Amino acid sequence: MSTRKFPTLLLAALLATTVALTGCTSTASSTSKAGTSTTTPNKATAAAKSADRDANWSEGTGTQYGGTAKAAAPKPAAKPVAAKPAAKPAQVTTDGDMNWGTMNFPTGNATTSAVSVRKGVPREVILNSPFEYMITVTNLTDMSLDNVIVSDQADAGFRVTGSAPQGQGGPDGYTWNLGTMGPNETRTIRVNGTATREGTISSCATVEYSSALCATIPVVQPKLSITKSGPAEVLKCEDIVYKIEVRNSGSGSVQNVRIKDELPAGLTTKDGKRTVDMAVGTLAPGQSRAFNVTAQANKAGSFSNKATASGSNNLTATSNTVTTVVRQPKLTITKTCEAREFIGRSADFTITVKNTGDGVARDTVIEDVVPSGARFVSASDGGRLTGNRVVWNAGTLQPNASKTVSVVMTRATSGTLRNTASARAFCADAVTDSCETVFAGIPAILLEVIDVEDPIEVGDTETYVITATNQGSAPDTNIAMTITLESNWKYVSSTGATVGTISGNTLTFAPLKSLAAKQKAEWRVIVRAVSEGDTRFKVTMNTDELKRPVEETEATNVYK
Repeated sequence: MSTRKFPTLLLAALLATTVALTGCTSTASSTSKAGTSTTTPNKATAAAKSADRDANWSEGTGTQYGGTAKAAAPKPAAKPVAAKPAAKPAQVTTDGDMNWGTMNFPTGNATTSAVSVRKGVPREVILNSPFEYMITVTNLTDMSLDNVIVSDQADAGFRVTGSAPQGQGGPDGYTWNLGTMGPNETRTIRVNGTATREGTISSCATVEYSSALCATIPVVQPKLSITKSGPAEVLKCEDIVYKIEVRNSGSGSVQNVRIKDELPAGLTTKDGKRTVDMAVGTLAPGQSRAFNVTAQANKAGSFSNKATASGSNNLTATSNTVTTVVRQPKLTITKTCEAREFIGRSADFTITVKNTGDGVARDTVIEDVVPSGARFVSASDGGRLTGNRVVWNAGTLQPNASKTVSVVMTRATSGTLRNTASARAFCADAVTDSCETVFAGIPAILLEVIDVEDPIEVGDTETYVITATNQGSAPDTNIAMTITLESNWKYVSSTGATVGTISGNTLTFAPLKSLAAKQKAEWRVIVRAVSEGDTRFKVTMNTDELKRPVEETEATNVYK
């Protein structure tokens, strides 16, 4: 039995009786007369078929197309016997110069008979002149007839000279062994001869055949096969869609088909299961059904597995192995900047993002927040300022690839600029990094000393105004003023940002704790001129930021 075909077991019971049927036709050798033929059909009853559950039953009773069916095991066909003449006469028609007689055997009715025989002879022939007549035999059934033999016996007034196909002559006339005739097949016999006497000559044709009662039992072989396909590679956050197809490639139906797929550790379905169990139902021969199974990975790695199918009659099938590699991109970010910068100057912030994973980092985006108090100046690599964020579209980073960008910012006041950058990509966790730059100012104290009156007369007082102005960008601290008086001056009083103390000819003001950028501090000193001359008023200033003292001298002319 081949698994590639639909084997059929043929149970054949050859009916025991072979039938011979006879029809006669006459031909006038000098005048035209209608030929007649008669036959008596065998009694026949067609086999009845009935269905009982899963069995097909064939029953034969009486005579089947001239053959008798028996309930016992098949026996060899009986020797053909001639049938009695049919009760109904042959049907005779005229077609041109030919007379045709038709007879259906064994019942006389074409719808219930097995064989139809037609015989066509000339309406008349000339003595001793050659002529031809024809015999056609048709199998009226939908099954083959075996051992079909046609015999034709003519009287002494006819001499056969040949036939097609070649027949075999004998004391009882000519016979033609046609063998097996297929369903509805027709054979034609052409007989050539001459009439040897004047008057009427006749010939009678008989047909013999064997029929069989047959029953067929389909022998089927259902066969399950299953295939599984899936992506060769995915990222960890992507769905893994497996396609499972089960097919019945056999010749019979398979009931109760199920598909089972045990997912490997690390993979689950959308609802968190590791076992996929699906009912398929019945698969007809050649039918297939496909299903999609969506899985997710909770880790990177290589995952391999197979699916199985089962069905009725203990049928099983195992699919091919499908291997899917799950990869995951992993980003790192590093941000560097200058530790210290002066107010008003720009600071560079450099950001490097690297993919250290084994998966491609698609749609990588780098962002840097411009903090409060800072001002965006510029960005490299097409970075755009959107709101308070600088954004770079870095595209795709292959494993071990990196991208470096930079942003320039400044600050108008002193303080710490803490800047944070972040990076994200498809299927990668976001990462951040920060760095700080301290923006410091530069103090710059301008010391000015002026005399209010110049010149003055001996005995008058002079007022000196001392002004400290921080022209820088940062405060200065502990601003201290010291005044040295020449001998022609006598100290009177002092006021100002701090208190002054006189000692001998030196006036010292207490240090000013702090002087903010762009701010001023003032002191006033009143002295009296005690002698004439070109005098000097000298001020010395020290601060925390100054590495050496600043001196300022004002000249005043005293006269008498």
